[in-house]
Amino acid sequence: MIDLFLQMLSYPFLNRAIVVGTLVSLCASLLGVSLVLKRYSMIGDGLSHVGFGALAIATAANAAPLAVAIPIVVAAAFLLLRLSENSKIKGDAAIALISTGALAIGVMAISLSNGTNIDVYNYMFGSILAMSRGDVRLSVVLAAAVLTLYVIFYHKIFAITFDENFARATGVKAGWYNMLIALLTAITIVLGMRLMGTLLISSLVIFPALTSMRILKSFRSVVICSAVLSVLCFLIGIFFSYIWSTPTGASIVCVNIAAFFVFWAASFLLCRQRNR
Repeated sequence: MIDLFLQMLSYPFLNRAIVVGTLVSLCASLLGVSLVLKRYSMIGDGLSHVGFGALAIATAANAAPLAVAIPIVVAAAFLLLRLSENSKIKGDAAIALISTGALAIGVMAISLSNGTNIDVYNYMFGSILAMSRGDVRLSVVLAAAVLTLYVIFYHKIFAITFDENFARATGVKAGWYNMLIALLTAITIVLGMRLMGTLLISSLVIFPALTSMRILKSFRSVVICSAVLSVLCFLIGIFFSYIWSTPTGASIVCVNIAAFFVFWAASFLLCRQRNR
């Protein structure tokens, strides 16, 4: 087992994928707790579809994918937030409107640029070969920025997650911090999308938070457990992907599903013991 792991680390493209995937898993799990509790968990799925459209346009224009996708997805995150708060188009309807529109634009861009089905498959489900050295450097910088901002504003994020109205009453600028969460989520989604794919990246946001909540109750314990669990599931998933030659994104999601059921079974057993 150790020999296989060391052999895996001998491939440069796998090392790049491990670095980026670990950072993205960490960022997504931290933000996922707040998104799940605020019932914004589907925003990750919506933004990933917007990212697909942005990546497709970047490919058609022969531009740097991340340089094009990040500002577009950030703008879409702010738009979704504004629509949810100040419009008759609420929550899931706003996400569906923007995500399906962006997905259609992406498919059209690939079609008009003589794209192949392989390109679409890689965008949809991710590719472990997609990360270049430049992407890794940019991902490390942006992920470090996401983690730093999350740590600095942790208490404010905690306040607006549990009781936004009370936070506003105490002088917290809830709108600003909601925009910060949207910004950090957009960056995280774009960074992980090329590895996990459009259809699977939102799993890194949702699964670790929901899994940790099966057993733990306090916000801080859930955040810590989600971070540790997300990174472990990613590393195990990419290791199994290497051994069995399975799609990387799907392997990571399957490990997250297994972890969810393990935690669910553990919570069930704990409840039975308490009721005795």
